[in-house]
Amino acid sequence: MIQPHALDQAFRHAFGAQPTATFRGPGRVNLIGEHTDYNEGFVLPFAIDRAAFAAIRPRRDRRIRLVTDFAPGLVESDVDSLVGGRPTGWAGYPLGVAAALDRFGADLGRVPGFDIALVSDVPVGAGLSSSAAIESAVAMALNGLWELGLDRSTLARVGQWAENVVVGAPTGIMDQSASLLGEQDAAVFLDCRSLVAEIVPLGLAEAGLEVMVVDTRVSHAHADGGYGERRRQCEVGAAALGDRALRDLTIADLPRARAALDDVVFRRVRHVVSEDARVLETVHRLRVEGPTAIGDLLDASHASMRDDFAISTPELDLAVETARAHGALGARMTGGGFGGSAIALVPSSLTDTATEAVQDAFARAGFDRPGVFLVMASAGACEIDPFGEAW
Repeated sequence: MIQPHALDQAFRHAFGAQPTATFRGPGRVNLIGEHTDYNEGFVLPFAIDRAAFAAIRPRRDRRIRLVTDFAPGLVESDVDSLVGGRPTGWAGYPLGVAAALDRFGADLGRVPGFDIALVSDVPVGAGLSSSAAIESAVAMALNGLWELGLDRSTLARVGQWAENVVVGAPTGIMDQSASLLGEQDAAVFLDCRSLVAEIVPLGLAEAGLEVMVVDTRVSHAHADGGYGERRRQCEVGAAALGDRALRDLTIADLPRARAALDDVVFRRVRHVVSEDARVLETVHRLRVEGPTAIGDLLDASHASMRDDFAISTPELDLAVETARAHGALGARMTGGGFGGSAIALVPSSLTDTATEAVQDAFARAGFDRPGVFLVMASAGACEIDPFGEAW
């Protein structure tokens, strides 16, 4: 885990001064609701106890300097280059957030430049939204530095705009919302059309459950073609059925969809429509019965992503099957797919057994050794002191 005082030291080493503020932006696990966000549907993610950290200091001029533990060297820019610029590589995320703020109330003609250092312990490419963690930490930092007074829901839209427009990844708003709106031991139930968010208590510890993450080490990138292709197929399906978005369909509409669409587009539509229904049912069961009642919904979600949306991989399927065979109440891949991580809802007494079983299964299959670790639902992005305590 990252020690924030080490970030303070890294900032001093890079810039020869002390940062004026440090912020934490958590990654997220999506409990259920995959590829529903850009279809204006429902999602149920939670912020996790792995995060990106941003240390920042204003400058007297308009220059911007960035360093990170992701890559060597110093990236330099300036405020006047933000609008219309297309930074590449890791710097696209923080600079994209700075550029996005111009669209959400910042007067970039009047704000100072800044020095910023970024570190993260959210695995990159693992489906835990390392990008949204960076975006949320930087958005909070610049919101404070530039005294913008934007609320968290607006900062989530800032992060999404940065990822969509600057980075070029056609993602929805789920990841940034989870990172900014999360609360301890709770999930964020988000209506991606209205952007109304509700906090749903998870009660995992009370139920004796843990969320186990299996990072398959199969890296993915949302800017690659598979994610964008699925989004286009969903848009084609909605248009052919005369609806604004797949959110407007219910299970009862699937026979009509089957008759109107080709097989591939129909299966994409069926996943999204059924996944929205699973999110709503998961929220209901959490509120009425608690987390021990949602395992079959996680299993059904994975089957739908594997068979209808075709975004799973052999590694993800093996992780899910092995966790289920060794005590998990339910398991599914999480994130955009084509690699990344699976999650499993495991009784606390069986986490060691499930971990060993997954690692052994990967070894027998000849796959790279997976990263297996537990995550807790944590509070959303916040300012911290150099020793990691939230203000």
